[in-house]
Amino acid sequence: MSNYDVVVIGSGNAGLTAAVTAQRMGKKTLLVEKHNIPGGCATSFVRGDFEFEVALHQLSGLGTEDKPFIMRQIFNELGVMDKVQFVQEKELYRLVIPNELDITLPASWSGIRKVLHEQFPQEISNIDHFMQICEHLTMESFKTVPHAQRLQDQAFLEAHCPYFMKYGFRTLSDVVNEIFQDQKLISVVIAYWYYTGAAPNRMLFSDLAIMLYAYAVFKPWHIKGGSQAMSNALLESFLEAGGEARFNCGVEKILTQDGKVSAVRLEDGSIHSCHAVISNASPILTFNELLDIEAPEKIKLDFKSRRMGTSAFVIYLGLDRTPEQLGIHVPSMFISRTTDWEKVYDVMETFHSPISGMLTCYNVDDADAAPTGKSQVVLVCLQYADVWNNVAPEQYAKVKYEFADQLIDLIESTVCPEIRTHIEELEVATPLTMMRYLNSPGGAIYGFNQNSTDSALIRDRLNRVEGLYFAGSWTSMGGFQPTYTAGVSTARAVVKTLQKQELEHV
Repeated sequence: MSNYDVVVIGSGNAGLTAAVTAQRMGKKTLLVEKHNIPGGCATSFVRGDFEFEVALHQLSGLGTEDKPFIMRQIFNELGVMDKVQFVQEKELYRLVIPNELDITLPASWSGIRKVLHEQFPQEISNIDHFMQICEHLTMESFKTVPHAQRLQDQAFLEAHCPYFMKYGFRTLSDVVNEIFQDQKLISVVIAYWYYTGAAPNRMLFSDLAIMLYAYAVFKPWHIKGGSQAMSNALLESFLEAGGEARFNCGVEKILTQDGKVSAVRLEDGSIHSCHAVISNASPILTFNELLDIEAPEKIKLDFKSRRMGTSAFVIYLGLDRTPEQLGIHVPSMFISRTTDWEKVYDVMETFHSPISGMLTCYNVDDADAAPTGKSQVVLVCLQYADVWNNVAPEQYAKVKYEFADQLIDLIESTVCPEIRTHIEELEVATPLTMMRYLNSPGGAIYGFNQNSTDSALIRDRLNRVEGLYFAGSWTSMGGFQPTYTAGVSTARAVVKTLQKQELEHV
């Protein structure tokens, strides 16, 4: 039997950063992964001449060298900042709604204000008011709200976080409809709701405000070589620090003694003792299948009140033309046939022809993302997995490619005419693909449904078994920055607890 301080289950973003953090803080750590490569969603795959980025559209939180933000500090601490290269995007996104809107927002807070002023002169004061709210709410959320949480001081929160108190728990639809009159303007400023998969009438306004401000001020980025390059760098840093990793071998059981985590048993039958387990797997899988004791009642009640988050239908295209030749000048685009975003959300639960989607072309700002003269493009349509569960296995391929054809129709008829004639490589992933590769219930890419009642500020932590911890989108907001930071913060909390226990036994 091998002995470890910490065992990390799963090498997704949070699992990797948790493992590196624990090991670099002096705790002997074992990282266990069922797949043969690290990364989870942060991976790539090869088809023909193309290496396709699986999931990253825009990395937030990095900041610039002269204006660094939290992720630059975290990547430095994790020892990977000098192992990867980053590519800055010049625009946030282009929003296209045929016959209604075609507008591009620059990756600049002042630039956004200028564009919105020019396009919607009748709402200048409202635009300024909205941007002021976003800025102050973001600053409070990053600086004073966490302090108030640690103090558990309501009076402090009320005195020092006025914007958070007023807007922190209201829905996105509620706030923007209160501020603006023009529905087209509303569509422009809330486009990032699509990144979370939560409808505007369910999503927290604070989540959108923080995303918009952080992306604009601290810039959106790509990783040179794709997110796989970061996953590889994190694994390398972990191994350099003395950590141990096992691939092609999952955890079969988390073993307990007297209600506390004591060891893990791997699929090869080996048992490894430990003081703590950090699970990057879903809590549903962890409590119901991996844990060797029954889940606590509070956990069961929590699960009953949850709903699985959205999955995604994704088309990976290798094209025989450059972005310029294809008419693609912005790396990230949101396309929709309607400004009725509640309808867009409702369609996500059906097999109806997609009426909205995202297009990401990594070559716009990074010519090396595809071979010379070619382009790598990813099309995404958010979709729940339930409808796919009812597809007969013998009909799966037919249904998959029919739906892919409809999504390409949407893109071709709105932003990229004749895209079909330039397809050199094509791969399609459905919510069932996400279920298989991520081992995620419902193929959920963001964990539980990220609505206004599922905020981490409202929900109790799932740490109900001593020594068992969680990190990833299932316990925080989904996306790359939130999951990277979740792994770090969880590991720090684990190490602090273990150090305290060690002092008590001296």
